[in-house]
Amino acid sequence: MADIQPLRALHYDTTLAGNLADVTSPPYDVIDAEQRKTLLQRSPFNVVAVDLPKADEGSATDPYAAAGELFEAWQMQGVLVRDPEPALWAHTQTYAGPDGQTRTRKGFFCRVRIEGYGPGRVRPHERTHPGPKEDRLRLMRATRANLSPIFSLFSDPTGAAWQALEPSTAGDPWGEVTDADGTTHRLWRTSEPQAIAAVQAATQDVELLIADGHHRYETANTYAREIGGEGEHRHLLMCLVALEDPGLTVFPTHRLVRNLDAECREALRSALERDFDMSEVPLDQIAPEPGIGPLQLGYIDSYHGKPYRLRLKDQAIADAALPDFSAAYRQLDTGVLEALLLKGALGLTDDDISHFNGLFYARSTEEALSMVSSGEYEAAFLMRPTPVSQVRDVAANSENMPPKSTFFYPKLLTGLLFNPLS
Repeated sequence: MADIQPLRALHYDTTLAGNLADVTSPPYDVIDAEQRKTLLQRSPFNVVAVDLPKADEGSATDPYAAAGELFEAWQMQGVLVRDPEPALWAHTQTYAGPDGQTRTRKGFFCRVRIEGYGPGRVRPHERTHPGPKEDRLRLMRATRANLSPIFSLFSDPTGAAWQALEPSTAGDPWGEVTDADGTTHRLWRTSEPQAIAAVQAATQDVELLIADGHHRYETANTYAREIGGEGEHRHLLMCLVALEDPGLTVFPTHRLVRNLDAECREALRSALERDFDMSEVPLDQIAPEPGIGPLQLGYIDSYHGKPYRLRLKDQAIADAALPDFSAAYRQLDTGVLEALLLKGALGLTDDDISHFNGLFYARSTEEALSMVSSGEYEAAFLMRPTPVSQVRDVAANSENMPPKSTFFYPKLLTGLLFNPLS
C-alpha cells in the first residue's frame, strides 16, 4: 500500500521573494526559451532558473551545478524557508478547460515513500524515455530536492480525504496564484494531527496511479537507490487527487505526421480504406465525440484538405493488431492508432515516436488544423479524450500507454512547494 505522510516543506518566503505569481512557473517540459526569459524577467528568484537550468553562451560552468548552487544560495538568503513541523497542504485549482467549462479540482500535497511499480502501491500509465530521466537525475543530484510535484490519482469514493482537509480551507489560503492560462491555484497548510490522521486513514489501502510525472518518479527511485539506506531521499513530493473528484478532467492530445514519402502516403491511404469507414464532415465537426468503443478519429491531410470522421470497421481489427495486450488496451484509441497507422502503415518506431521523428502532438483541434493548413505537417489525427476509467483499467493490467495518451488539465505549478531530500 502507498505510504502517505505530511512533509516539512521548503517554500518561498514572500516577504523576501515577492509575489508567488512572480516566482512560480509552469512545468519545465512545457517552457520554451522565450517563456523562460519572460519568467526570469518577472523575478531573479523565479523557480525556472533552477528547474530549467541553462548554461550561459560560451560558459564552461555545468548548468546543473550552477542550479544547485543557486538553490542553496536562496536558502541561505532566507528566500526559501523550511517549515518547522510536517503538514499536509490542501490545494484547489479553479479553471476553464479547453471545452470552456469552469471546474475546481481538489487535492493535497504530501510526501510519499518511493516504491517500485506494482499492484497495491504505485502504477504508471505511460511509457518513459531515457533522455528526460537523465536530465532530471542530474538536477536532483545537484539540488537534493524535489522541485516539482508528481501528480497522482487514488480512489476515494466517499471523499473522506478531502472532507478531513476541507475545514482548513475555510480561512484565507496560505498562497494564491492565477497563472497565464487563467487557472487560480490556492493552497492551505494544516498540521492539525486529527486532520492528518484522517487523511492517512482514508488513504491507507489505496493504490496510486501516476497521472503526470512518470519520468520524475522513476528518477527519484534511481536517486534513492544511489544514496542507499533510509532517509528523506526515500520520499518524494506528490499532489494527490481522488479519481472521483468532479473537477478531474482528461482532454485529448492530437497526433500530426510529416516527412511522408510517396510510399508512406500510399500505405496510409490503403490502411484507411481497409480498416476504417470514412465520412466527410464539416470542418467544425472533425473532432470526435468522447466515448469508449471501437476507435473513432478525425482526419485531415494537406493534400486534399477535406475533413473526415474515421470509424474502425470492426473491433476485431484492433484485437488482431494487438494480440498480446489486454481488452482494455485494445480499445485504447492511442494504442490502436499507433498499431494500425503510426507503426503499421507509416512504419514509425518507438524511437521515432519518443524523439518526435516525423510525429508531433497538438493540444487543441485549432492548433492541429493550423499545422496542417500551413503545410508544416502533412496529416492530423484528431483524438477522443481517454476516460479516467480507461486509464485505470489499462494500468491495472500493468500496461503502459503510448506517450501523450492523456492530457490532464490543468497542470500543477512548479515552485509552490519543494521537498528537500537531505
